Amino acid sequence: MKLIKTLIASAFIITAISAQAETVKIKVDGMVCAFCAGAIEKKMKANKETAEVFVSLENKIVAVAQKPGQKLDDAKLKAQIADAGYEVKGIERVSATIADIRNEVKAKKS
Repeated sequence: MKLIKTLIASAFIITAISAQAETVKIKVDGMVCAFCAGAIEKKMKANKETAEVFVSLENKIVAVAQKPGQKLDDAKLKAQIADAGYEVKGIERVSATIADIRNEVKAKKS
């Protein structure tokens, strides 16, 4: 009985971990003003898979958190940024939340 409870608990933990949404962190070249940042943020928020967006103009970073159970497509994100007139310099998937990334950017300013 104890083994069954342990297995059930493990299954719940694995399910919870796999259900966590990841964040796509994109390095963007060409953002020079708040209008640029706002335009990219608006495009990213239009995706049905997007939960939250953070744009750091100073660090040229766009972070897009995906909704749980959803998957943001890297090629689609790159195309949207290119269509807005900017160049993607790098894209990575991170387990950090948008709040974590905001705090990281604030720490760099200090």
